[in-house]
Amino acid sequence: MTFDQDLDACDLLCPLPVLKARKRLQSLQSGQILRVQATDPAAVIDIPHFCSEQGHELLASDTDSHPQLYWIKKG
Repeated sequence: MTFDQDLDACDLLCPLPVLKARKRLQSLQSGQILRVQATDPAAVIDIPHFCSEQGHELLASDTDSHPQLYWIKKG
């Protein structure tokens, strides 16, 4: 899947992957896609929750890969 920006949040623990994703999404235009790479086990719960609470769309995720990958469309 294509994306506009990439965020390497590997080796960061909760809540840092979500906080860094929030900051990076602020610089994107509505509809652009941010790919997040994360190794935090809590990201499986935190990132989808963050998207639903903030009005972003989680387009896809690959939680079986290392690192985990998430594609977030800015709302």
